Amino acid sequence: MSDDTVIYEKLPAAAPASVPASKGGLDPDVMYADLEKKIEAGGVKMDMNRIRAAYEMAKAAHEGQFRKEGSPYVTHCVAAAEIAVDMGLDEDSIVATLLHDIIEDTDLGYEDIQKQFGPSVADLVEGVTKLTRVQYTNMEDLQMENMRKMLLAMSKDIRVILIKIADRTHNMRTMEYQTEEKQRSKSLETMEVYAPIAHRLGLQRAKWELEDLSLKYLDPTGYKEITDVLDARMPTLQKFMDKIQGEIEARLAEVNVHCSVFCRIKHIYSIYRKMYSQNLPINGIFDLCAFRVIVDTIPDCYNVLGIIHDMYKPVPGRFKDYISTPKPNMYQSVHTTVIGSEGIPFEVQIRTWDMHRTAEYGVAAHWKYKMGDVSVKTGDEESYAWIRRLLESQQDSEASDFFHNLKIDMFSDEVFVFSPKGDAINLPAGATPIDFAYSIHSGVGNSMVGATVNGRIVTFDHVLQNGDVVEIRTSKNSPGPSRDWLHMAKSGSARAKIKQWFKKERREENVATGKDMFEREIRSRGLHVEDFTNESVLPALLKKISYSNIDDMYAAIGYGGMTATRAVNRMYDELVRIQKTSDRKTALDKVNEAAERRVQQSQKATGKPVHGVLVAGLDNVLIKFSRCCTPIPGDDIIGYITHGQGVSIHRKDCPNYLRRSKAPEDAGRWIPVSWAEEISDTYTTTLLVTFSSQAGTLMEIATALNAINAKVHALHAQDTSDGKSLCSITLEVKDLEELQKIEKKLSGIHGVSSVERRTK
Repeated sequence: MSDDTVIYEKLPAAAPASVPASKGGLDPDVMYADLEKKIEAGGVKMDMNRIRAAYEMAKAAHEGQFRKEGSPYVTHCVAAAEIAVDMGLDEDSIVATLLHDIIEDTDLGYEDIQKQFGPSVADLVEGVTKLTRVQYTNMEDLQMENMRKMLLAMSKDIRVILIKIADRTHNMRTMEYQTEEKQRSKSLETMEVYAPIAHRLGLQRAKWELEDLSLKYLDPTGYKEITDVLDARMPTLQKFMDKIQGEIEARLAEVNVHCSVFCRIKHIYSIYRKMYSQNLPINGIFDLCAFRVIVDTIPDCYNVLGIIHDMYKPVPGRFKDYISTPKPNMYQSVHTTVIGSEGIPFEVQIRTWDMHRTAEYGVAAHWKYKMGDVSVKTGDEESYAWIRRLLESQQDSEASDFFHNLKIDMFSDEVFVFSPKGDAINLPAGATPIDFAYSIHSGVGNSMVGATVNGRIVTFDHVLQNGDVVEIRTSKNSPGPSRDWLHMAKSGSARAKIKQWFKKERREENVATGKDMFEREIRSRGLHVEDFTNESVLPALLKKISYSNIDDMYAAIGYGGMTATRAVNRMYDELVRIQKTSDRKTALDKVNEAAERRVQQSQKATGKPVHGVLVAGLDNVLIKFSRCCTPIPGDDIIGYITHGQGVSIHRKDCPNYLRRSKAPEDAGRWIPVSWAEEISDTYTTTLLVTFSSQAGTLMEIATALNAINAKVHALHAQDTSDGKSLCSITLEVKDLEELQKIEKKLSGIHGVSSVERRTK
């Protein structure tokens, strides 16, 4: 079903007659008649017999399927097709939109569509069906591959995603019939994926509507606040807009400039975003109105700009020329913000009619105004080359990086800079000279030794601004990129090229770096490296993350192809699975025997120590130190048999143990454990230090820890409600004796009122 947004029921054949009109049922034949009128009014010649045949096929195929409000399901297909007409799509696209749910939801397939409507329509319907199955809420491997498939489909035929946007737009218009959970999840997906894609494709109308509809369900209170204020202020705003529109039209008529002037209120999400980005109340936003002046020629655009600046006072820094430097989505206009005689700021956009069509229809203007031009092949236009470049630059990325880079490279605002030769290059907002260098060529980036902006030497992390002239200095003797560049680069393509260089040029360094990062990640979780590198399980763990040997994994972590966190997560899951499937039964049998013996007589734990712990009657069992009480040698400890994760070690004063030790369901799972006589490992624990909120106390705590060479992993401090401060210190110690020395040292600091172990 389309997006899972529309839920339908399979009803008996007689059911349609039983659907009452009061339930919201719509007549699909009436809707289709309106669709035909809209197509004819658009002035683009289409084969209406072919479009009607598509409607009849959809109507028959979806017979017995109903939307939640009671309408026959085919009404959704017709409504989506009407949106596609408004977007300016071609005949094949309209036919495909009417049929877009047939393959997924009915007995008809690709061959049936191809036989009646040709391979072009069948390919479009199949492409939309594949996108329907994409779920974006969980950004993991499967979702990454599905998103790549979506981009690939877009690069082959952009109409696939345009039809999908039409489908999603109608679903959002009827979202009121869904559950609150579905409303939020689909609105979030729309805001994060479909609205930005619409923006990137130049579909401004679709973008605005999708954003406003999403906001309605994501923040209904904020949405209502804005709409209520706009409704209350509308008479005043309308009077203001009529006055300004009349002034502009009269002045331009005086100088014989042929033009059309339009005015509108800014869309709701634009106002909402400005409120929260600038921390303003709705009544603190004055530039709610925008005017658009459409003229015949480009010289007229700049002529009108001068006249507008003569009529009203321009706001400094609010002029943007997208005519000389178009946006990547082909958008062109001159923007300026001015202040009228009432002291109210407003924006004026000036463009030609050709620019206006592109701004309204984006890539769809290709079909609306170039119908019949067989020299242009769908998907081959340079306008879509950014999709292929994005795919190429992200081939080696893991899921989290892919989506992070995707949002930056595809969805973010742009900054326009120039090469010394005057070539305009667009980069993500916040880009640095590193991004500029790699946008030219990976060789330029890899050999970069310096950069100048507007003739002045700048650092590599200098943030570029619109209009900057950037020159990159290179050297054959350059040592290559620094790892710090990965944090300075804003664009995903630049980071991908830097990672590729490290992958090829610095394997030994990558292996060493990756090994250190991997082991530190393991230790930070209270786990042990030996459990992950044991020869008996290592091949299976490496297979889980698709590496043939451990050095390859270290190298990938070192150059950034995989994060240490992700590697440990997936390897630990596999380690647990292995323990569960191969050792669990044996371990539980032995442990239960030991538990029975313990009931009969108290016995000291014996066996071979694992990470410094002896478990009753067991050797080589998987050991995990509980995070709730972080036991260390010297503490009285007890073991708990977990489900498939070995034995979890707790302190005997742990709240979890005290609460659950007598629970019937846990009978027999608590077993005796003890510390080995000789221990070489170190252990992580946490101290909570309460101190007065006076200046310098926190510094004294840090200085004291440094003086005794305490191995501190993390230190966090915050104020409490009683006027004091609480400092959480996570550190590594050998045993309880060492920890007590640290506690004593901290307790002696002036202003410290308590030092205690953390327990949950």
